[in-house]
Amino acid sequence: MIAFPSENKDVTFEALCNALVRRTVFVTGAVDMEGCPEADRGEVAFIGRSNVGKSSLVNMLTNRKSLAFTSKTPGKTQQFNYFAVNDKPELARQIRYGFGFAKVTQQLRQQWSDFMDEYFQERETLQVVFHLIDARHGPTDEDSKIMQKVGTILGAKQQAKEHCAKYIIVLTKADKNVKNAKSQSNPGKVSNKVMEKLIETMKVNRVGYAPIVLTSAETRLGRDEVWKYLRFAAER
Repeated sequence: MIAFPSENKDVTFEALCNALVRRTVFVTGAVDMEGCPEADRGEVAFIGRSNVGKSSLVNMLTNRKSLAFTSKTPGKTQQFNYFAVNDKPELARQIRYGFGFAKVTQQLRQQWSDFMDEYFQERETLQVVFHLIDARHGPTDEDSKIMQKVGTILGAKQQAKEHCAKYIIVLTKADKNVKNAKSQSNPGKVSNKVMEKLIETMKVNRVGYAPIVLTSAETRLGRDEVWKYLRFAAER
């Protein structure tokens, strides 16, 4: 299933999203399950390799300029950062975005991997996993490993008819693929070559069912589509 944003210029949905996000605050950072906040509300997770645009996407989605720290240096995000959206528990969501897979020791990389496995398996409040991939380059080896985790862990939970988070592919930085990118007339794109590589990698790792959303933090492309999946966190 491919869910590229439509060309509908209706701003109603974006206005609604802006109205619903009244307050977004940083809660905590975690490097293991013990450090995670209490599982008392729906959660979504943004994961991906270093410098793929996790912080920029979170800032764009929440309509904030500096909620999540952005850096041009790969690997600055070295923990799972939790953010709470809104104040009342019945209206709140936890947004977390994960490690940047940069040049770190193999031991640390394995610790991150083990934490992600445990989180996918045990966090019952996890509703959606957004896997961010650079629209300019397509999936890397690290992205393929993440897909393999999802296909194995979430796939097994689905077969066992247990609660299973939805898995969404988010292509970032689509504006970098066009000249003079503009919000309405020329917001961004992805090449056929990258799409073919992505779809093949998804099939190999048993996540060929996942929706694909094209985004740009600069032109706000795909914001409405991502929010349509974010709403699942509020249904928990």
